Amino acid sequence: MTVTARPLPAYLVSRFNGWRATSYQDNKAWYRRLAESGQHPRAMVISCCDSRVHVTSIFGADEGEFFIHRNIANLVPPHNPDGERHGTSAAVEYAVTSLGVAHIIVLGHSGCGGVKGCHDMCSGHSPQLEEKTSFVGRWLDILKPGYERVATLPQDQILRALEKQAVLVSLENLMTFPFVMDAVADDRLTLHGLWNNIGEGELEQYDPARGGFVAI
Repeated sequence: MTVTARPLPAYLVSRFNGWRATSYQDNKAWYRRLAESGQHPRAMVISCCDSRVHVTSIFGADEGEFFIHRNIANLVPPHNPDGERHGTSAAVEYAVTSLGVAHIIVLGHSGCGGVKGCHDMCSGHSPQLEEKTSFVGRWLDILKPGYERVATLPQDQILRALEKQAVLVSLENLMTFPFVMDAVADDRLTLHGLWNNIGEGELEQYDPARGGFVAI
């Protein structure tokens, strides 16, 4: 099988060399310690692939602090051992059973293209996503229960409500994994739902006691 690849673009090579000459050189001992001792992150963050969502910047995190998994619309599928592909499920399992993270944070955001795709698909405006061959469409099927909850809202409120449903559906699905449920019951793990307003630099968290998202 032929592997198709080309050299890295020059601007990325330049940035790497700049990082190695500055940040890495200034913290060489720390990087070597990380390499030798392995990773011991305190939290797992499940966020969207969206290039505007920069998890480590938002929380000022250092290397080794977060175990980060990104996918379209920050979704977690329900526990399904009989499924064919388990990228997100495998990441959750590894974080909980091998790394022993204390927190799982699901981070949604404003202007999410994946969430809009689910909205368009469910409302009949994106037939290409309904095709069985659409990887994106079949992934966004996870969010259909969330769409059903908000479909009757005024049109100008649906997308934002659905962005937050993406967080809630994921939190609900996390609790279908036996190892997550056990860790939560034993107080070894806590789950958190966040929504980031990119343009305003705001962060909201889900508060079960209030039944909604509140500003942090």
